[in-house]
Amino acid sequence: MKEIRVLSESERNWAMFCHLSTFSSLIIPFGGIIGPLICWSAKKNDSIFVDKNGKASLNFQLSMLLYTIVCIPLMFIIIGFVLLAALLIIELVCVVIASIRAAQGEDYNYPISIPFIQ
Repeated sequence: MKEIRVLSESERNWAMFCHLSTFSSLIIPFGGIIGPLICWSAKKNDSIFVDKNGKASLNFQLSMLLYTIVCIPLMFIIIGFVLLAALLIIELVCVVIASIRAAQGEDYNYPISIPFIQ
């Protein structure tokens, strides 16, 4: 029988902040990686839910960084601009969905995310 655990509001909020902190990249260079890393590091030992969401957020942001680096040389043949725009839209939509799901206490698996951190 599967055990059901009720998540505290604090756990759900920290998990949500792991995802939302990626928007710090709008202010701080590499904030999209630094923000989730700080949130995850602060609470990863206190909650399995926060640990899982922090890892998912970091893996997605590292994946997006890798994809962006791949797009840069492709800009010389124009397709890189289209791919970069698509990546930005995917990132925005996925981070918002992941944040909402975390606030509700649900799991979210990012698409096109490479599992760098297990």
